[in-house]
Amino acid sequence: MVTLGDRELGRYPFLADAGQKLKEYGFTLEQLSEDSDLEPVRQRALRRIRMATEEGRVDKSVDTSDPTLPLEVLSFLLAIVLLKLSGARHLIRRFALQEARRAEAFLERDLGAAVTETQVILTTKIIHDLAGIEITKESDSFVIPIPDYLRRAVLFHAREWKLVNRSVRAGRVYLTPHETVRLIRQEMTNYINSKISSAATPQMVPGLQGFVKELMAADARLQPKITWSGVLPPCVKHAMETMRGGENLSHAGRFLLATYMIERGHSINDIKTYFEGAPDYNESITMYQLRHLSGESGSNTKYRCQSCAKLRTLNLCYAIPECDGISSPLQFGTQR
Repeated sequence: MVTLGDRELGRYPFLADAGQKLKEYGFTLEQLSEDSDLEPVRQRALRRIRMATEEGRVDKSVDTSDPTLPLEVLSFLLAIVLLKLSGARHLIRRFALQEARRAEAFLERDLGAAVTETQVILTTKIIHDLAGIEITKESDSFVIPIPDYLRRAVLFHAREWKLVNRSVRAGRVYLTPHETVRLIRQEMTNYINSKISSAATPQMVPGLQGFVKELMAADARLQPKITWSGVLPPCVKHAMETMRGGENLSHAGRFLLATYMIERGHSINDIKTYFEGAPDYNESITMYQLRHLSGESGSNTKYRCQSCAKLRTLNLCYAIPECDGISSPLQFGTQR
């Protein structure tokens, strides 16, 4: 059985193998917070959090300056401890998202470089641990069963993700390393977020109090100022509440929220407010996408709000009795 080595665990410190490896070192939380020899761990943990939550980017390197110290695994663990102690919900969402993006970059690189049998087994094991997909490699492609592909590709709107536009043989879909990683992006984020959410909150130790206060203040600054009025269909209300809670709304959910608000006549600047709570919020990108959807830029095509039938296929329908008889969220609350 192939196990992940220190190199892989440094790149994917959230996997179960990393937790098992960590037990071998036996550091206590008090040591992590106060031991002078572990100062690099504390600094690395804070850097990971600050880059992810304040700068919206990740460090795509693995620090191996001290080969005697499992720096990446320990710093990831300490970062989770600090986030849990602070109760920083918005920071946790952003941290999980950016750590997933960091892992994405490594995984795409590792898939592309997987040549030997051991390398292929290692990379496919990582994907299986993250997404539960039995994936194999044939020549330069990675191959997954059609049902596994369809369950994930349904969330993508670009034509290249349609099954008729894919290379398919014997009930399996052939993908490049980039496409493979893109397909499981949301699951990677969910996996890391669930690891953080399910982790027990430890007792506070004196050496971490200053760090925790700093994170609590940073989380408070990220609270979005979202309000709404009028009668809203439950699908749109759910999307708004997801954003307001600092959760990572899916691409399809964001499309629903944006197109609904656009068709209701809201301005781009007003609609932008609803997206400010997203873990990956970027004002310039959000404004560009909203202008594109509204027809103000690009092809001048104004995108329409999706039908209720389409939203059901995307698992975005939260129907209530008042939804009976409507075929579009835009009809909710109207006289019939």
